[in-house]
Amino acid sequence: MRQASDAKADRGATRKSVWLVLAIVLPAAAGYLFATSWWKGEPAASAAHPRIVVGDGKSGPQGMVWVPGGQFQMGSDSRLAQPNEKPAHAARISGFWMDRHHVTNAEFRRFVQATGYKTTAERKPDWDTIAPQVMPGTPRPPDDALVPGAMVFTGTSYEVDLRDFSRWWAYVPGADWKHPKGPASSIEGLDDHPVVQVSFEDAQAYARWAGKRLPTEAEWEFAARGGLEQATYVWGDEFAPGGRQMANVWQGQQPRPFPVVSAKSGGAAGTSPVGTFPENGYGLQDMTGNAWQWVADWYRADQFSRVAKSGEAQVDPKGPADSWDPSEPGVPVGAPRRVTRGGSFLCNEAYCMSYRPSARRGTDPYTSMSHLGFRLVMDVSSWKSRQADAKAGGSNGS
Repeated sequence: MRQASDAKADRGATRKSVWLVLAIVLPAAAGYLFATSWWKGEPAASAAHPRIVVGDGKSGPQGMVWVPGGQFQMGSDSRLAQPNEKPAHAARISGFWMDRHHVTNAEFRRFVQATGYKTTAERKPDWDTIAPQVMPGTPRPPDDALVPGAMVFTGTSYEVDLRDFSRWWAYVPGADWKHPKGPASSIEGLDDHPVVQVSFEDAQAYARWAGKRLPTEAEWEFAARGGLEQATYVWGDEFAPGGRQMANVWQGQQPRPFPVVSAKSGGAAGTSPVGTFPENGYGLQDMTGNAWQWVADWYRADQFSRVAKSGEAQVDPKGPADSWDPSEPGVPVGAPRRVTRGGSFLCNEAYCMSYRPSARRGTDPYTSMSHLGFRLVMDVSSWKSRQADAKAGGSNGS
């Protein structure tokens, strides 16, 4: 998914072929009982009647909220559901801690300052990671066309055919987490916005540094539902209850139809500060809308139909062992894909309604996009281990 925008005129034909080779890579994603949690030393709550438990660094990890676990119906059979969300099927999840909101620009900056990490968007693209995303026999682009950058939502000035996403997306050299819309943009003043332009690899690197992990797809959906069984949205069944906007999505936020952007309103749409909209039943913010979120599982479009055949609840499912996505013409069906969830500020009724908790899609793990971020989780055992290490360190005077 790499393209050079500043190639010389005599390389125009090459630039066009590189776009054709690389643009096709763009990705178009009853509970455990009170007693069960109590005797394990976990905060007492149930999926049916959740209470918000926020970690304070002593009784739970700072800035994370407790998701009690339980059994629920994963996926959806509603009229709004896409084939990859069907059928609804039983899954059982153990309790865990989850970041209250997306990892923010300020949080990601601390990671980069501490480690010197460079994101995939800041590195020269590696053909070995691009090749699996294109059809066998596709020629390797010229070396000087492989320049650091990322995918940026540019929008259009007029209504266009919604089947051609290349009309509102562009590979922009110099775009990265610090410059999410291109080299002329910045995140100054946006410390409390979700970090975007981070790949799956980047999210994993941050997770290792933070001592956390990405949620599984089942954990993410259970947490997003906030105790509401099979509700259309994370807040209920009405999109805008009482006329109130409940998430950062296109409709209600933009004055024109997707993907038309208005220069008068500041150009292309973007993220909002975390916590702008109401939290769900577990106290989680922006589980849908604002920015898509990476999760741990490989993506298969048929995964829900495969697991539903057993007729039994999947217990802490980790997802499939491989990828399968027949939805992108010109891309091998087995090209590597990781699940992304939650939708973003671009989701809208006409093109994408992925601000529903069951909505899912697959994304190239090395892709960085201006509407894609992440949040992390922590197991109870990991939290207890961290506490034990801290206590041992304190007793040794360290």
